[in-house]
Amino acid sequence: MKHALVLAAVIAAVAGAAEAQTRPRSPITAALNLGTPGAGVEAQLSLGPVFVLRGGIDTLGYDLDQSFDGVDYSGRFDFDTVSVFVDVHPFANAFLISGGVYVGDRTIGLNARPTVPLDIGGQTFTAGQIGTLAGAIKLSDVAPFLGVGFDDAFIRESRWGFRAIAGVAWSEAPEVALTSTGGSLSNDPNFRARLEQEARDISEEAEDKGIFPVVQLGATVRF
Repeated sequence: MKHALVLAAVIAAVAGAAEAQTRPRSPITAALNLGTPGAGVEAQLSLGPVFVLRGGIDTLGYDLDQSFDGVDYSGRFDFDTVSVFVDVHPFANAFLISGGVYVGDRTIGLNARPTVPLDIGGQTFTAGQIGTLAGAIKLSDVAPFLGVGFDDAFIRESRWGFRAIAGVAWSEAPEVALTSTGGSLSNDPNFRARLEQEARDISEEAEDKGIFPVVQLGATVRF
């Protein structure tokens, strides 16, 4: 009887393992991500052992201090996007190559209140003439992405998985707008022309902002 019970337990364990192996896996997972694009959520759809479709939403916002063309600005970076990707798992394992696009608003707000004379657009003005400068660096709304990573969501037995992706998103040269308020020359045509030139100078200096490194970690759960 004792041996029979042991044999029955072994058979039950083997049967359970076999059932777990043959139980169909869901082709859908959800993910929580954190990285340079901000905090986000994603859904993933497996199209087989090689291809996975991903779609997500990310949001990021932080304050920054930056100098452009000799002027010190305080501002804020805001990144609010939706994204779509195709992940290719060339070896049918966790390694992946990912390509896709981020779509949405990516803006760097600028604000400066000079206390000393500054060169604005090639001409020097006093702090009283300049007043308060405000503006924005607007990156293009569409940013293609290419990267590599690791995602075991569809290859492990556990419902929970891990993913990590590194790559780069890029966009066209940023658009820059700059205005002045509260200065004695804020409405002066010549000063406004100098502000427009200053905005063009900032746009050239901020071209590197169009290249955005993406490093992202996430936890996945399979339904």
